Amino acid sequence: MHVFTAEQFLPISIDKAWDFFSSPKNLAKITPPSMDFRILTDLNENDIYEGMLIDYRVKPLLGIPVKWQTRIFDVKHKASFTDEQLKGPYKLWRHTHTFIPQENGVLMKDIVRYQLPLGWLGRLAEKLIVRDKIKSIFHYRTRVLNQIFT
Repeated sequence: MHVFTAEQFLPISIDKAWDFFSSPKNLAKITPPSMDFRILTDLNENDIYEGMLIDYRVKPLLGIPVKWQTRIFDVKHKASFTDEQLKGPYKLWRHTHTFIPQENGVLMKDIVRYQLPLGWLGRLAEKLIVRDKIKSIFHYRTRVLNQIFT
C-alpha cells in the first residue's frame, strides 16, 4: 500500500471550509480540467453523509474515461470524513480529509492510502506514472483553493 499526504492552510473559518469540502458538487472545481471530472449521481443533498454513494466519470490517464464509485464514511461534522473507492481503477483508494481550526483559518490535512491492481505491473505504474499524477492533482488543488479563498 502507498500513502500520499498533503497539508494546506486556508485563511477561512471551519464553517466555510466544511461547507465547501463537504459538498461533492465542489469537487469538480478543484480537479484539473484535463481529467474531465463528471458527477453521475443526482445530488439532491448539499452535504455528504455517512454511507453516501457517489458515482463519477473521470479521465485520469491518456483521456480514457473511467467510472468511479465512492462511499463516504467516518463523517465527523466539521472535523473529518473519508471517501473510499468501491468501484474504479484502484485496488484500494481511501482518502481521509481532516480540518483543524487554527487561529486565523483552517489547516486541511489529506491522507490518501492507495494500491493499484495487477501486482508488479501496478507497482511499476505507481512509480512511473501514478505517484506523480496524484502529486500534480493535489498541486492543482492547492493553487485553485488559494485563488478561491485568499
